[in-house]
This record gives sequence, C-alpha cells and structure tokens, in this order.
Amino acid sequence: MKKLLEDFKAFAMRGNVIDMAVGVIIGGAFGKITTSLVSDIFMPLLGVITGGINFSGLFYALDGNTYASIEAAAEAGVGTLNYGLFIQNIIDFLLIALCMFIVVRLMNRFHHEEPETPAKEPRLCPYCRSEIADDATRCPHCTSVLEK
Repeated sequence: MKKLLEDFKAFAMRGNVIDMAVGVIIGGAFGKITTSLVSDIFMPLLGVITGGINFSGLFYALDGNTYASIEAAAEAGVGTLNYGLFIQNIIDFLLIALCMFIVVRLMNRFHHEEPETPAKEPRLCPYCRSEIADDATRCPHCTSVLEK
C-alpha cells in the first residue's frame, strides 16, 4: 500500500499532470463563461433579430399535441425534442472552438521554434571516398595526403 501511495504521489507531482489539472479547471470555468455569453447575450440578440423567437423554448412534443412550454409538456408526461436548446448548444460549441483556435494560434505565434539548419555535406576523401574531418590533412582510412 505504501508503494502504491509513493507511485501515485510521483505521478501526481509531475509537471504535465499538474498543468493538465489546471487546464481542466480553467476549461470548466471558461465553459461556464461561454455558456453564459451564449444564453444571456447572443441568444437574446438572435431572438430580437429573428423577430422575438426564444430559441431555448423551441421544442416538438412527441405526442403531436401543442403545449405552451417544455415544462407544460413535461407535466403532461410527454417527451419532447428540444431543438432550440440544441441550436443554443451548437452556438456555444462554435464559440468555444473559435476561442480555443484563437488561443492556440496566439500561443503558436509566441512559441516559434528556430528553423533547423540543414546538415553540412560531409567532406570525403578524393581517393577512398571515406568521410573525413574538415581540418584533416591526411585521410585516416587510406593515409593519402589531402589538399586544403
């Protein structure tokens, strides 16, 4: 049991695990902010633009009857297809995806890697065609005298 706890502690204290935990926590908070942005700001504006449609109240009752609200249909024991909430969740997802795209793009802009320099062609002995050091005056393989 002690070995298990030591292994777990070593795993949990790795830098990437802690970074991942922080990312999950921040992601959860960011999701709440984005959901609020969609449901409290964008959807009412979209409702005004579309003539007062409340997207969160759009539904289809599975028994074919008409009900005043989703709650009224639920009280009657009828299942509903809440396509308005589905549209709202799609917009929510698209905003989160857009924000994540922007964040990753900014991170990539700041985290640029130096381009790798291409490997220099190796110097070859003109007699035996073996690879030799650039400052060599004799080939270590065939002992030929090399020109500078």
